[in-house]
Formats: sequence, C-alpha cells, structure tokens
Amino acid sequence: MGSTPEELARQTIDHLLQQGGWIIQDRADANIDAGRGVAVREFSLGHGYGEADYLLFVDGRAAMVVPDNVLFEGGAGETIRRRLLHDCDVHTLLRLPTGIFYAQGVKANVLFFDRKVASEKPWTKKLWIYDFRTNEHFTLKTNPLKREDLDDFVKCYKADNRHKREETERFHAFTYDDLVKRDKASLDIFWLKDESLEDAANLPAPDVIAAEIVEDLQAALDEFALIAEDLRKG
Repeated sequence: MGSTPEELARQTIDHLLQQGGWIIQDRADANIDAGRGVAVREFSLGHGYGEADYLLFVDGRAAMVVPDNVLFEGGAGETIRRRLLHDCDVHTLLRLPTGIFYAQGVKANVLFFDRKVASEKPWTKKLWIYDFRTNEHFTLKTNPLKREDLDDFVKCYKADNRHKREETERFHAFTYDDLVKRDKASLDIFWLKDESLEDAANLPAPDVIAAEIVEDLQAALDEFALIAEDLRKG
C-alpha cells in the first residue's frame, strides 16, 4: 500500500527540517534537550488543546507553526486561544510572509510560548507581535527567504532578556486584557498599511507575477506527480 498524501508531506517536512539542522523526534521518544533545535512530531498540547503536527523547541523553549485560521476561528478555536493565553506565557507571535514554506497563498505564523504550572492568574502578560508579512515579498525560487532577512526580528526578540524589548514599526506589544477583550480573542492583528492595497503601482512587475504563477503551478504538479508515482507503486 502506498503512502498517503499526508505521509508524503510529512516526509518532505522532515527532510527540510533536517537540512536546516533540526533534530527530528517522535513524541514517545522526545528529549527537548537533545540539541539546540528539536522538532517533535504529533506533540500533545495537553487536555483540551489537541496536537501539534510539529512542535519546535529552541534551547528548550517551544515555538509552534500555525496557519492564520488558528488565530481567529471561533468555537473551539476561541476556547483554546483563551486557555493558552491563561495557562501559558504566550510572549511572541511572528507573522510570516506568504511563499516561504509552501505555495504562495499559504499564510503561517510562529507562536512562541512557555508552559507554566497551574495558576488562577493568567501567565501571559504581554504578547509581542512582529509583522514580517505586510509589504514583504518572498517566493520559494525567485526570491527565497534568507537568514539575514530575519536579523531585525532576532534583534527585537531579545532572547537574553525579553523585558528589555521596545516597540518598533513592525514590533508591537498587546496586553493580556487587550487580547481577551477582542472579538473571539482573535490574535489576527495587523497595524501596518498594506501598500499593495493602497497603490496598484506597488504591485510586482507583470513578469514577476507570471513567474510566481508558473512556480506555484509547477509545485502543484510536482506534488501530484509524487502522489501518482506512489499510487502506481502501490
């Protein structure tokens, strides 16, 4: 029996993480101190929180990649956000540009938080959001994200002492009270003006747009080719 599309995607993600120097572990054998960067598959977030396909640990601290809808969906999504803000110290949200992991339309974020012991008072005091999406333009091939593109975020993050953080044009803080008062406790927050919506002259050149469309179509065809090949083997 051939691999499912989900299993094929998992293999691709494992490969990319390993290329980036991450140690890949299964949940049952997880050791977050095995190295500076550890990625744990299907990590349980505790009762009522479900599972993360991958939970990333940097020096023992958790970081989770989540799609945009996790930040604003109602119902169970709202319940989980409120519990996460209360039960954990959710301190940083990095809004990622489109086109750096998957196809151009996929919108993702990295959520940084520390798990804490049970408490009546909320652990989250301030959530710092870094908007690395508005007016940023990356693609997988023609303009890939480079390490130096994240230098400003790293500088603002202040890993040695988060209490020394300061607001910048792209880095803003929101208090716990501000967050839970928002409709559905939504964390889908932006404040920068999107120049592409204000002025059509700021859109990429037609040849760039055409190249990105071709790139996305080729990526989709490659995925279908992998699935078709696997089905033939099965």
